[in-house]
Amino acid sequence: MEYFLELFFGGLTRGSIYALIALGYTMVYGIIELINFAHGEIYMIGAFTALIAASALAMLGMDGWSLLALSGVIAIIYSAAYGFTIEKIAYKPLRKAQRLSPLISAIGMSIFLQNYVLLAQTSDFLSFPALIDEFSFMENVTIIGSAELVIIITTAVATAILTLFIKFTRMGRAMRAVAQDKTMAMLLGVNVNRVISATFIIGSALAAVGGVLISSQIGQINFYIGFIAGIKAFTAAVLGGIGSIPGAVLGGLVLGWTESFATGYISSDYEDVFAFGLLVFILIFRPAGILGKASSEKV
Repeated sequence: MEYFLELFFGGLTRGSIYALIALGYTMVYGIIELINFAHGEIYMIGAFTALIAASALAMLGMDGWSLLALSGVIAIIYSAAYGFTIEKIAYKPLRKAQRLSPLISAIGMSIFLQNYVLLAQTSDFLSFPALIDEFSFMENVTIIGSAELVIIITTAVATAILTLFIKFTRMGRAMRAVAQDKTMAMLLGVNVNRVISATFIIGSALAAVGGVLISSQIGQINFYIGFIAGIKAFTAAVLGGIGSIPGAVLGGLVLGWTESFATGYISSDYEDVFAFGLLVFILIFRPAGILGKASSEKV
């Protein structure tokens, strides 16, 4: 039973990170129906920014939770700026182009950011400091560590705040209007460009949070972590129903548990086989995803 709980919480932790990144994918797709394949690289840049910031702050004598908070805030701001810039450079000029053009641009931006970080940093794995301090919340309980607990709680809080933001704020209502009918929203006075920029900023900030937390837990990063995490998070978004915020979270958790239990009870060699096999199975029987809604096209 203890081993099962370890796998359960391990999958929950992994799924929480996938969910944070998948939220960015699903928000962008919901607004402009674009798969931002450079989103995984924003996650990677957030992790590298936090590493650089934490190293500089540690030299100034800062440590503990304040070091985590400040380096995390710096990573969020820097990554959000990258997300905003990418949208303006790579996607906005192609907004009225054929669907394939922005997709190719997104892939090109992903490759560019990977090589940019590779040249600016190194191809080797770098050690990442354990920014999350260990603490004891229950004696003699080892099935979940402090880092895992912080990741799970942070994901839950971020998802709740995002849901409330989308539901109750003026910008959130504008996002829902643009997602439903961009042309009508524009006619009613909604600043569509501002809404799209805000979507990229929020999604990039969430990806940065995931990058900082998981890097602190694992203890190492390199320029390629964004590609792997991005593909898994995209899978989670499609699995849950791309365009749906609850679907992105559910898809991330289901994918995390699938990988965790497949690794624990079968073999780590089959981790990706089960993850993508589950995606294929879901899409065969429910093409819109678990919580997605089938769209009807007017003729």
